[in-house]
Amino acid sequence: MADKWTGGHSSSILCLNANTEGLVASGAERGELTLWDGGGTPAGQLQLPKADDVTSVVFSARRPTRLYTSHGETISLLDVRSLKEPVERFHVNEEEINCLSVNETESFLAAADDSGAIKIMDLENKKVSRSLRHSNICSSVVFRPQRPQSLVSCGLDMQVMLWNLQKARPLWTTNLQECDTEEDSPQSAGQFFNPPLAHSLSVASCGNIFGCGAQDGKVRIFRVTGVKFERELEFQGHSLGVSQVLFMPEAYWLLTGGNDGKVLLWDVSSEVGKQQKSPAKSLQRRKAQAPTSTKKDAKLNKVASNEHARVLPKLTIEHGEKVNWISRAEIKGSKRVLVADQSSSVSVYPLPEP
Repeated sequence: MADKWTGGHSSSILCLNANTEGLVASGAERGELTLWDGGGTPAGQLQLPKADDVTSVVFSARRPTRLYTSHGETISLLDVRSLKEPVERFHVNEEEINCLSVNETESFLAAADDSGAIKIMDLENKKVSRSLRHSNICSSVVFRPQRPQSLVSCGLDMQVMLWNLQKARPLWTTNLQECDTEEDSPQSAGQFFNPPLAHSLSVASCGNIFGCGAQDGKVRIFRVTGVKFERELEFQGHSLGVSQVLFMPEAYWLLTGGNDGKVLLWDVSSEVGKQQKSPAKSLQRRKAQAPTSTKKDAKLNKVASNEHARVLPKLTIEHGEKVNWISRAEIKGSKRVLVADQSSSVSVYPLPEP
């Protein structure tokens, strides 16, 4: 059973984040922002101006007292020690912001919005240094750990992109629908009815592996190599869209949350940790050696699919409500997953030790 944190909000919670000191921030509809201590007691509340929905909350990795939050088209920087008026306010996006990400050095902030734009804020000079773009709503953007100039993004255009802040164009782009059709996936015919609109991204602590959750219920794992990335693994995670993916600090443990009301924990370390044994990799090598051997390639594709089908969740949480956001926190020495849904409370579940 979940612990419920109540009394912090009067409307649906849309986003969550925890800092290194165990403080949790939650943002809700109508401009509500709440801080929680590890025991689930509200430690501070703020009503943001214009009552715009609070869509993303992100603590600074360097300074855990600094909290960046998006509401409407505005980004506010708050000091959690004194939760009053924002320390600073930025208005650089023209449409509602869906996701914020701050790099490890807190030199840049990325804000992805409904127009498909990703505004990159230079936090030292307090100005926009880059404007990147998707062709439809940009739903998620994440800076890569250990690489403060590099980030990945995804959107409802079904595109997943790799960027470097020196360039305005993406270094590498993958269209999830084209990818599936090319590989002759059994679901490719159904893609047109349930297209893989990309909802959420998370990058593992190594910085080279990242996961993507999409509307078709699949979780896709990619590996970055230089200026491009390749699909490493794919598995059916949920019966409805995957709204949230979150890599935990432990090597290659992935949490996913879905519109089917489930939260799943996956251990993909055996699949992504042995790159040289991946059937997909051997398939690529075979293609390079024998480009005319299409039948063999098709057989190897099936092997790859069978391998991926063996990925099973390590833990299944029947949450029961459509998942808006998931976060992970260390509370009283134990790992917990925090879940936000359509309700005004935060649900807290224990996680197993690695």
